[in-house]
Amino acid sequence: MAKVCRPDSVPEFSKRLHAFIEAGFHGEMRWLERRLEWRSDPQKLWESARSIIMLAESYTPDFDPLIRVPWRETGVISVYAQNSDYHVVVKKRLKRLASWIIAKAGGEVKVFVDTAPVPEKALAQAAGIGWQGKHTNLVSRTLGNWIFLGCIFSTLPLDPDQSEVDHCGSCRACLDICPTNAFPNPYQLDARKCISYLTIEHHGSVDHELRPLIGNRIYGCDDCLAVCPWNKFAVQSRDLRYQPRVDLRAPCLAELVQLNDADFRQKFSGSPIKRIGRNRFVRNVLYAIGNSGQSSLTTAAQRLCDDEDSVVADAARWAVERLKSKTA
Repeated sequence: MAKVCRPDSVPEFSKRLHAFIEAGFHGEMRWLERRLEWRSDPQKLWESARSIIMLAESYTPDFDPLIRVPWRETGVISVYAQNSDYHVVVKKRLKRLASWIIAKAGGEVKVFVDTAPVPEKALAQAAGIGWQGKHTNLVSRTLGNWIFLGCIFSTLPLDPDQSEVDHCGSCRACLDICPTNAFPNPYQLDARKCISYLTIEHHGSVDHELRPLIGNRIYGCDDCLAVCPWNKFAVQSRDLRYQPRVDLRAPCLAELVQLNDADFRQKFSGSPIKRIGRNRFVRNVLYAIGNSGQSSLTTAAQRLCDDEDSVVADAARWAVERLKSKTA
């Protein structure tokens, strides 16, 4: 799905972004503070742009991600990260579309996929693709909320599409299911409590009170996405690069915890998981082991109690202590 909006179509976004940062909800994501002027106003990112073409692509899974949360000997990886890095896939599509636009109508273009200070979700709502739901993710009446976004800035004065309005109504399924109560209010996320943030963006040790709530989620969390009622209208993704790899559908914690740096890089080559590195990933696996209640995993955790990385070692000791207390 592709729709158009103007660079000046999200004037309210700057206020929301500043409030989010002032509240400290962004945690360690300091990059949100950098280039704040650009991030707050798409016009300032490229002043020559007259139009923004928003592209939305579905990655709706063919299974219920919540089914695997109780499988304590395996880890849960967010659906979007169970195969190829979507940044690469979506950007190639955008470049082909951009080349076609230039060939047909001329002008200049710039392509962005979640790597530049662009408010994609706000722009997607302005373009009419969907609306930002109470979980702050984009929701579409035709695509559900399993959506990848990308955008093409163009110097062409294209006719904009009509913006979308909120269709969440009184539903609060996404808020109620959150394991860590990361939503202070509807449409407001405190990333410091979000499992996706804790397992991907957070670099150090996770607070002790939050570790048990992470469960067996070792990279991201899909709970709030999975329960959205609008998903019943979504069409499953047909791109094989978005279909889960067999080894990542329900990966074994006992195997993942043994990964060294070289093994980690090889296993997750071409995957978005690779960017967090072995140490952060194994830290997450150890939290999952500690939450598993499986005494058979104690030995695997014990081997890392003196790991060179202090955060990994701390996670290992926590896991061992927790497993032993469960056994007792």
